[in-house]
Amino acid sequence: MQKMTRVKYQNERRKKAHRTRLRPPVFWFLFLAFLGIILYTTSVLLFWHHDNKEIKNLEENINSQVQAVEVEEQGTPFNPPEDKNSDYWYYINVPFYDVDFNNLIQKNSDTVAFIHVPNTNINYPVVQTGDNEYYLSHAYDKSKNSAGWVYMDYRNDKNFTDDNTIIYGHGRVNKTVFGSLKDTLTKEWQADKDNYVIQISTPSSNFVYQIFSIYTIESENYYITPHFSTNQEKEEWLSTMKNRNTASNTTDVNIQDKIITLSTCLNNSGGRIVVHGKLIKSLTK
Repeated sequence: MQKMTRVKYQNERRKKAHRTRLRPPVFWFLFLAFLGIILYTTSVLLFWHHDNKEIKNLEENINSQVQAVEVEEQGTPFNPPEDKNSDYWYYINVPFYDVDFNNLIQKNSDTVAFIHVPNTNINYPVVQTGDNEYYLSHAYDKSKNSAGWVYMDYRNDKNFTDDNTIIYGHGRVNKTVFGSLKDTLTKEWQADKDNYVIQISTPSSNFVYQIFSIYTIESENYYITPHFSTNQEKEEWLSTMKNRNTASNTTDVNIQDKIITLSTCLNNSGGRIVVHGKLIKSLTK
């Protein structure tokens, strides 16, 4: 009986010693893995903060040098409706937003326009290059930056003559670039009738667009179609975009309309915030 007890005791000691020998490597492995996660997360946050700071500095520098004025001229109405009760006739009185591009083009020759959206932080020069990738990771001064910049789809004509002109920007949490586009989803923003416009200035012209659709959607390519082969294709597209609208405004659109589309990310899973507007007037400089 004693012999069995000693054997059992010895076996238990061997098991305990075995577990003790295993514990240090496992402990250090878990510790190093945990430390690696902390260091990686910290570095990501530091880079994110640095990039946001650089974008903010660029914003302030640009806004201090850009000369922008509101122009009260009537301009040329575009595709006016016969219905005199249409909101079109209300928004036709919105002033143009005119920008001097001399300094901007000297800073970046990719500059094609300037965009302003009321009651958001969107007040940026718009750039365009030969693809839709470069300005996802480069700032206005072409420095490497995860915040990117506001840019026009490479497939579009820089003079806003296409069926659908698309402008992109990252949805940054601190509301730089297109981060404040999410404000258009709020009841407070949508309750103000004067917010439903997009003002565009280019070196040769100024434009005012009336917003007709605001919504969120999973990532797709349909809403960023720049050209249509037939009137039927465009009519179906317009109907789809209008029916997606979750805002309280209602506005008629037809195949004669020129559309502007603003697109940004909603979340990390691929969701998008989308705003569509139709051209209501232009002014040649």
